[in-house]
Amino acid sequence: MKKIAMIFAGQGSQAVGMGKDFYDNSDIAKEMFEEAGKRAGLRFEELIFGEHDLLNQTAYTQPAILLIQMVAYRLFKEKCPDIKAELFLGHSLGEFSALCASGAIDYVDAVELVHRRGQLMQDACSDIEAGMMVVMGLDDESVEKICADAQSQRKKVWPANYNQDGQLVVAGMKSDLESLEQTFKNAGAKRALLLNMSVASHCELLSPAQIPLKSLMEGMIEDNFEAPVISNVTATGYSTKDKAIELLTEQLIKPVKYKQSILAIADSVDIAIEFGNGATLKGLNKRIAPNLETYTVSDMKSLLEVVEKICNED
Repeated sequence: MKKIAMIFAGQGSQAVGMGKDFYDNSDIAKEMFEEAGKRAGLRFEELIFGEHDLLNQTAYTQPAILLIQMVAYRLFKEKCPDIKAELFLGHSLGEFSALCASGAIDYVDAVELVHRRGQLMQDACSDIEAGMMVVMGLDDESVEKICADAQSQRKKVWPANYNQDGQLVVAGMKSDLESLEQTFKNAGAKRALLLNMSVASHCELLSPAQIPLKSLMEGMIEDNFEAPVISNVTATGYSTKDKAIELLTEQLIKPVKYKQSILAIADSVDIAIEFGNGATLKGLNKRIAPNLETYTVSDMKSLLEVVEKICNED
């Protein structure tokens, strides 16, 4: 049997109407929407299917993405109960979905947890002008050096997301990021683009959120892992409650090592399956590890295609 990595994207993968095909065609999906909504105090049908800007506010983005990912994963497991993961991996927020899929936290607890995580992140940045910038076409070492030099000048900027070669997201104070745009380009970057975000993820500006997030996780995460979860912080696996809490607390202020994680697992798994809206990680994987075949489960059609390909091949 093939060794499978179950993978989950983070913020930026959301879209109005995501998961509607699941919702319209599955009683399980409807039940999960209702149960998660009761726990988080949110009407997910209105949040995800309605035309408004709430879905792009991180306190709402996070539980919405996680819910759709867990619906997709649950429907896959209903059809393929004997398929076991070799490991679970997520990008940023997606690490919480990976933790949930591993069995270490119930999905309604996970929805509530990331809703609160999003609120804590928003609160940490509420009185400052924080932001994130994607730097394209420059090697990691050059971006790291520019950030280190800027920090020596008391600027608040940090490498935040190692997505793929030539694509690194930097987080920090918006004015400091803007001041480095030309510096990145002078060093050879093709683009240095400020993202439409008011939260600076995976940097020290989120340190106020660490203690309350840790406290929330201690009451929700259990020592119950089907397979290891790959940490964004270390690019290595963990499978205990204590390590999960330690690393997910650190994840708030440390960069996401997604590229390093995929390179680390590429030889130990045969395929990856991405659950949730879109194909963000499939695109990254193709450029990081071209030989790692990645499938997506984002609607009923893709679900059935993956079931036919993965579950029925033996």
